[in-house]
Amino acid sequence: MKAVNLVCSTAFMMSAALIISMITNMAGLFPSDVLTSDIRSNMTILLLAVMMTISFSRIPYRNLLPTSKGKSVFRSIFLGLILSSSVPLIGYYILKDIPEFSQYAPGLVFIAAAPFAASVGPLSMVLRGDLEHALRSTVIVYIIALAWIPFIIWITLGETVKMTGVIKTVVEIIGIPLILSRLITKFEVSKTTMSIVLNTIIAFLVWLSVSSANFPGSAFVLGVFFLFAVLRSFGLGASVEIVEKKSGIPWSQRVTDILMTSYKNKGIAIALCVATMGPQTPYAMVVIATSIVVGVMWVAFMDGFLFNKKRMTDELFADDLAGIKQTWE
Repeated sequence: MKAVNLVCSTAFMMSAALIISMITNMAGLFPSDVLTSDIRSNMTILLLAVMMTISFSRIPYRNLLPTSKGKSVFRSIFLGLILSSSVPLIGYYILKDIPEFSQYAPGLVFIAAAPFAASVGPLSMVLRGDLEHALRSTVIVYIIALAWIPFIIWITLGETVKMTGVIKTVVEIIGIPLILSRLITKFEVSKTTMSIVLNTIIAFLVWLSVSSANFPGSAFVLGVFFLFAVLRSFGLGASVEIVEKKSGIPWSQRVTDILMTSYKNKGIAIALCVATMGPQTPYAMVVIATSIVVGVMWVAFMDGFLFNKKRMTDELFADDLAGIKQTWE
């Protein structure tokens, strides 16, 4: 396999970044005297804003009016914001007052507040999902996220963080990129170049955040956060798959719905954490780091089993047959 193919693989780049991050963290090699918390915060927000601008620039805003596809819009909001946030929010309220977990628990809030990853659109295209639904949902959910993120943080952490800082960060990483992305939509960017740029930024952000995280000495504490991450990704993703498949919902819609439910934007969670938590950032970042580990496992599971090529071919063939049968009837 060529090196460029590895760099274009999000799963590989995130896995490599995690391994390097853990080595850096455990060996005490992170240059905290150079990369201070303020510098890490500014770098994270700037890089994420660049990444979001590039991602949004590939989404055409035409023919995506929410009024024409009410059910699609409702699904994206319910699955991509409400349902996907339920597990981390439940985890936060269970753990926040327990001494062993309290300083780490705010990380769950940032996971809950983050919308689904902007790469749901490209992934839907690759996996023969409903691309129009994915693109429309991305635009609508991220616009709603301008209010959703501050709201979730306010009702959970409002007494401990400065909400003006939260709102400022949300505008910087979502609001401005939504506008700036329209200026570069006509510039041709190859898929390879885009993958390299986005994956490199993601890998660096993972290293920057995980390397400086203050992991607990207790395996039990870490295991609990790992469990909530598994429930959020594998649990919710598998549940949507089972419910929608039993309901007869076709492959294309199911793929996109599963991605929106289970694939959170960890970059936004990282940016919110470093911008608002101050000295507590290394503790809250543990939860996000754990979620990233499970996220890589979930991507590998989707690629190798849930959405593998054989299953995709069989299900699309079955959907075509069902469509033909319905037409004749």
